[in-house]
Amino acid sequence: MTGPFDHEALWIKAKLFLNRAMDEDSRSFDEQALWAALALELLAKAALARVSPLLIAEPNEEGTNLLIASGLVKGNARFTSVRAKTLMARCHKAFKPFDSSEAMLIINGRNEYLHSSGAGFMAIPPHHWWPRYWAQAAILVTALDRDIEELVGSDRELTVTRHLEQNAKNLEQRTEALIERAKQRRQQRLEGTLPAKVAAEWKNAQYLAAQMSHSEAATCPACESTGLLEGDEVLGTDVKYPSGSFPSDEDYDPITEVLVTLTIGANYFSCPACQLILNSYDLIRQAGLETDFEAPGDLDDIAHEPEYGND
Repeated sequence: MTGPFDHEALWIKAKLFLNRAMDEDSRSFDEQALWAALALELLAKAALARVSPLLIAEPNEEGTNLLIASGLVKGNARFTSVRAKTLMARCHKAFKPFDSSEAMLIINGRNEYLHSSGAGFMAIPPHHWWPRYWAQAAILVTALDRDIEELVGSDRELTVTRHLEQNAKNLEQRTEALIERAKQRRQQRLEGTLPAKVAAEWKNAQYLAAQMSHSEAATCPACESTGLLEGDEVLGTDVKYPSGSFPSDEDYDPITEVLVTLTIGANYFSCPACQLILNSYDLIRQAGLETDFEAPGDLDDIAHEPEYGND
């Protein structure tokens, strides 16, 4: 596959542009927004091209773009992609809940900034513009089966998270995007239409799980298969002694007699059938899964009250 049609190359270029967009020290907001808008279009192209490069190639009379994008013809023809409006409309249909109207406000701001005397990005204050921008960009990142840290780096991930938290609908949109992408991915696999690169990334249950201390089977909200709910945090401990048996009894055996049940806070869910991952309490709750579950414990898990002296 030639570079211009390759989703990995488009992803890398989007990362480069967003690195420039998030450089607050040396760039004004309008310049930051310009680079971010260009990155949004690249993310849209990458998400579609990952499914098929034909989704971003502009048809021409000779069909050269389409032939090269399909891999049938090798060549170095000048690459022409479909218009931004077409890209956003296709993403709107393919990657729910991506909003083409919101995305086009960003694209139109870019066009106005570059090609007219209008205010462009300056019409919306930065503290309103960035949350709206990241609400759409994050959905495309999900469609690429990536995460925000991979896009902007760990040192800037918190900045993006803060913007997303300002958008009241973000959690709902993020959860819906993850579930819809999982449904789509599973359907493609069942139909044998999953792109080879995506199929090669498919993980079994062992490698998909977070390997936390405790886990419980749970029904996947995307495909209704059996997934795994995991957690490390112990929210509560319930200790049951057999009837008539107490720690003071001579024949009491603490190893075999005590039943310890832990209540675990759920922080991670994975489903090997559709590759859905929900990696936070908020996403798990929004998806309708149980936010805690019971797991067997032992005497080491019993929290003893501190002893207080009388002196």
